[in-house]
Amino acid sequence: MSYADEVFKANCRQILTEGVWDTDQDVRPRWEDGTPAHTVKCFGIVNRYDLQKEFPLQTIRRTAIKNATDELLWIWQKKSNDVHELKSHVWDAWADENGTIGKAYGYQLSVKHKYKEGLFDQVDRVLYDLKHNPASRRIITNLYNHHDLSEMALYPCAYSMTFNVSGDTLNAILNQRSNDMLTANSWNVCQYSMLLMMMAQVSGFKPGTLMHVIADAHIYDRHVEGVKYLLEQEPFPAPKVWLDPDVKNFYDFTVDSVHVEDYQFHKFPFPIPVAI
Repeated sequence: MSYADEVFKANCRQILTEGVWDTDQDVRPRWEDGTPAHTVKCFGIVNRYDLQKEFPLQTIRRTAIKNATDELLWIWQKKSNDVHELKSHVWDAWADENGTIGKAYGYQLSVKHKYKEGLFDQVDRVLYDLKHNPASRRIITNLYNHHDLSEMALYPCAYSMTFNVSGDTLNAILNQRSNDMLTANSWNVCQYSMLLMMMAQVSGFKPGTLMHVIADAHIYDRHVEGVKYLLEQEPFPAPKVWLDPDVKNFYDFTVDSVHVEDYQFHKFPFPIPVAI
């Protein structure tokens, strides 16, 4: 069975059996009808995915990996905050009258900072260090800029990546302050696994381990039925996911650079409302 399914099921069982509900609190998120969107959560979940063994793509329901990759490239490659440049509509609910999400995500990665070697934005600094300073323990990106939070449509959920080279292998830690398990967990794991693979390929390393650190792992009240349904599904074997090996420059990757083979998955019969 797919290891990503095992991890997801274990996380959700833990949340449903050991988690804490926030129904006694005045919460910020609301459903479309204005009802407070409450959650049951566990604090401090840490998962590890060895990309040498398999790509962590769930089979108990389909993850649209092309759309997930498109959003990843929108943030990390285009460094955009304009939802019109996305093929999917995952950010439409947060867009302002100009169609942007403010100074969030891609905007933060586009800002140049001064280093002794010159001006770099955060993505280009990672690429530079992987090539010139692979032994560095300072290859980190951070989207959680307190100076700009008031001008963001949504505070960054997946906010930090730490890249670390061990021998010929590139590993990474994804820090996430908040993870909506049903809506976003598989999506985020796929995205940042793909980012690790891309960074490794263009820098001459093998992709290694993605460590996913989640501060607040939660299931919304209106998602519990769907999660319980997924827990009953029997996973299929993990599919094969690979990148076009001819791409040597990070900015040359496209959604068509990603190839998925033998992807079997269960149909998911529930709508997934998103709390805003």
